[in-house]
Amino acid sequence: MNYIGIDLGTSAVKLLLMQGEGRILKIVNREYPISFPKPGWSQQNPEDWYQETIAGIEELLEGSDKSQVAGISFGGQMHGLVVLDEEDKVIRPAILWNDGRTAEESDYLNQEIGQETLAKYTANISFPGFTAPKILWMKRQEPENFARIRKIMLPKDYLAYRLSGVHCTDVSDASGTLLFDVEHRRWSQEMCEICGIQEGWLPRIYESYEAAGTLNPELAAKLGLSEQTVIAAGAGDNAAAAVGTGTVGDGACNISLGTSGTVFIAAEKFGADRFHALHSFAHADGSYHLMGCMLSAASCNKWWMDEIIGTKAYGKEQEKITRLGENHVYFLPYLMGERSPHNDPDARGTFIGLTMDTAREDMTQAVLEGVAFALRDSLEIARSLGISVTRSKICGGGAKSPLWKRILANVLNLKIDVLENEEGPALGGAMLAAVACKEYASAKQAAEAIVKIKETVEPEPELTALYEERYQQFREIYPACRQLFEKLK
Repeated sequence: MNYIGIDLGTSAVKLLLMQGEGRILKIVNREYPISFPKPGWSQQNPEDWYQETIAGIEELLEGSDKSQVAGISFGGQMHGLVVLDEEDKVIRPAILWNDGRTAEESDYLNQEIGQETLAKYTANISFPGFTAPKILWMKRQEPENFARIRKIMLPKDYLAYRLSGVHCTDVSDASGTLLFDVEHRRWSQEMCEICGIQEGWLPRIYESYEAAGTLNPELAAKLGLSEQTVIAAGAGDNAAAAVGTGTVGDGACNISLGTSGTVFIAAEKFGADRFHALHSFAHADGSYHLMGCMLSAASCNKWWMDEIIGTKAYGKEQEKITRLGENHVYFLPYLMGERSPHNDPDARGTFIGLTMDTAREDMTQAVLEGVAFALRDSLEIARSLGISVTRSKICGGGAKSPLWKRILANVLNLKIDVLENEEGPALGGAMLAAVACKEYASAKQAAEAIVKIKETVEPEPELTALYEERYQQFREIYPACRQLFEKLK
């Protein structure tokens, strides 16, 4: 049988058709707009997600045997606030994960409610991108809209609802709302009370690999699919990417270089970061994970190439970079503020160290290295907790760059395993659909059968030593700029 994985990203939806044994038959990408109505704000229209997804499914299945499609599942951008009224109509544009408007609400949760209280209820503290502070913002700034709320959903779960008619979410995506008791895998009644919402407004919780429903009959007829097509709950994008890269089992690590960047470390048992710099979430394979998340990763390189240099020739620009570990230009990759480990929505992108002999390629190199240094910040937190990581899988758009992978291997001092298929959340979604349809007994079994490593990028001792010195310098830049960022906001 065949399975569809839907990766609902920030700028586009990626749809993937996979045979049961893991062979990818076709991939389709469809873009939709994102709006920035005020500095630091980030919104999208959920209807755009749905329309492009349906058009994408139709394109994906052109010329194929539609009767072979057994299941559909998702990986999706996390933390976004989608609110529906009593008729299940969208009340306002979705407030996205990289939206920074909720600094005051997040501060209230961390300072007035208290970080230790939040960690007790949810295993995490508040970050401006999380869903709970968005709810508090809406309650304070848009009381008329807040009064209309009857359902609170996450982006991919809105798609699942439109496809199946079921209000559902999964444990990994729910973990990023700050409304979820991660350890016990249930909604937190205490957090609902703090945010002034009813638990009945929240969707039913499933494990990521569980069937939440089936394709609604009207849509099945439109798409030419069976009404028995399973809609599996799916996972947040990073947990779905972890499944798609085989990052299951205790201590397995994955680095994602997408719009955002993450260091994802799987764990069999529940555990939380005592420093509150890393997220402690439920994993799509039925276990748990720790994750450090930076808000701008590959998007920093896209911004630099597209908006500043004005080129789409990413590879050509990187060909000019030959002196790794010797760059004296540094870049703070905080174009949308930063989450892990600083939790600072006011942080901004910064170049430092420019001189008259600084060349274009030095600044390009600084962007790539800045993202790698920022990812290492999260890895260092994990290491301080006694977690040993010696190698990592990699996925995301940035993973297509050989240079960037080499930089990462040496900045992080990790072996970087490169996969035959680097499709991340879309592949993970298809694999979760296959588990929901009983093609595999578990996400781990699916990963063992499907995910293959094609090469490993090894750290180079001399280069690792050079980058160690530069990383220690990089670590001093943000603390020196922090007060200035606050004044500039």
